Amino acid sequence: MNKYGLHGKLTASAGNGEKLAAILLEAAQLVSTAKGCHLYLVSIDKTLEDAVWVTEVWDSQEDHDNSLQVPGVRELISQAMPLLAGKPEKGQVLEILGGAGIS
Repeated sequence: MNKYGLHGKLTASAGNGEKLAAILLEAAQLVSTAKGCHLYLVSIDKTLEDAVWVTEVWDSQEDHDNSLQVPGVRELISQAMPLLAGKPEKGQVLEILGGAGIS
């Protein structure tokens, strides 16, 4: 049942954390129906101002990569990039073995 997972932090420039989170929540809506998407979770960090975490679970890396072709996703990426305080941090690539809510 192994799945492909990603977990990473994006840090917005000062005062732009909420805008970044809103864009990522739009992305979550777009990819929610993409093939192989099980989870696209957007969270704000309560201890690091303007930090937004994204946790994803996919059937495969290929499904994740193909989600970038979903209409509107690239446009949202282009809106988010100027809000970042720097390059996105290299996230954690995970092999999801199972758990509650993941079939």
